[in-house]
Amino acid sequence: MPIATTRLNAYRIMWTLVMYDLPTETKKERKAAVKFRKELLRDGFTMFQFSMYIRHSSSSENAHVHKNRVTKSLPAQGKVGILQITDKQFGEMEIFYGKKEQKLPEVSQQLELF
Repeated sequence: MPIATTRLNAYRIMWTLVMYDLPTETKKERKAAVKFRKELLRDGFTMFQFSMYIRHSSSSENAHVHKNRVTKSLPAQGKVGILQITDKQFGEMEIFYGKKEQKLPEVSQQLELF
């Protein structure tokens, strides 16, 4: 099998989903929540819904690197969930806006160099 075919396999490509619920009642808590969100954005995550960010990775090894970065930037308080799924599983998701079904976000086939 050619390298390009195995590299972009729907079972090899991974998605990392980060879902969180952080306290924001005090100034210190709001600052920690904003810092956590900025770290997610800095690491290439994009907002999927409020308090849910997703990131596409070319392999499970690369997804693991990003999962580790998230765990290193966890705030002192609040609840954070990290879920890693294959591109095939992500593609099975049905998204609705009201009762109207929406398409999944487009993913570029650009390879990461780090």
